Amino acid sequence: MLEFDWPWVAALAPAPLLARYLLAPLASGRDAALRVPFLHEFAAAGGPPRLPAPRGLLWLAVLAWCLLIVAGMRPRWLGDFVELPRSGRDLMLAVDLSASMEERDFILDRRRVDRLTATKRIAGEFIAARIGDRLGLILFGERAYLQTPLTFDRVTLRTLLDEAVIGLAGRATAIGDVIGLAVKRLGAEDGQDRVLILLTDGANTAGVVEPLAAADLAARRGLRIYTIGIGADEMIVRSLFGSRRVNPSLELDEKTLQAIADQTGGRYFRARDTDELRQIYKLLDELEPAVKDARRLRPEAALYYWPLSLALLLMLTAIFLRHAPGRRHG
Repeated sequence: MLEFDWPWVAALAPAPLLARYLLAPLASGRDAALRVPFLHEFAAAGGPPRLPAPRGLLWLAVLAWCLLIVAGMRPRWLGDFVELPRSGRDLMLAVDLSASMEERDFILDRRRVDRLTATKRIAGEFIAARIGDRLGLILFGERAYLQTPLTFDRVTLRTLLDEAVIGLAGRATAIGDVIGLAVKRLGAEDGQDRVLILLTDGANTAGVVEPLAAADLAARRGLRIYTIGIGADEMIVRSLFGSRRVNPSLELDEKTLQAIADQTGGRYFRARDTDELRQIYKLLDELEPAVKDARRLRPEAALYYWPLSLALLLMLTAIFLRHAPGRRHG
């Protein structure tokens, strides 16, 4: 639908006619009283006289003025209403980059991959579906770093997650520091749902904050924590002495992760393979639905520059035709 922001500008349309009839005309050289017998010499010195402006130039000027009036009314095009989902939820993802995430005990696209690669794929799908949430990303190892503050830009968040590499934050695991950083960055806005999804494959071996003490602080601040323990329970290792079965998740501290979730009103999940990890993120979508309500948004596009550009083009054309060399007497 076409609308005008300033329709009152149309009242200025007759301004040139009012100026023509209400203002006194400028003095013309045709009324000069000086008469000399060699007037033709003055004409030769000043060049040939110009022809009066044709009616075509007058209509060009009228059209240009009308276009200026339309541009001054600031036309805009309003599109159809669209629904903008909004949840009012702040959700922080914390991903472990410690050395143990190099363990290749996950299958993705029929090939064996390390735990971080599988996490990137499944967490990326989860991020893409969180329309309406503000998302953030914490990467941690020996230290915890805020990689992305809370944002609606899911594309950038997913890109930064894909660029994460093992060992970027150190080789150990500081779970308590992660929770403390999340509490600090998520704030404490009234009525705001704050959620931390913490994914790790080990135990707290670094940092200055104890995980359960940090969880107690998170609970008092209203931060809900979902913990995910990642890693297979069993895998076959081949060597020169044959094959043997090992448990690659011996370092996983499930007891502490369960206590953190219980203390903050969240849940603990165990992801032993890619399918379980994907199911966990689907369950998180159900526990923390992305869309709470929606706002209506109507896109609009400004159109004033079209009549303005055309008016300027017509005025330049009229000036060129008025002063063209062919407009002189020969």
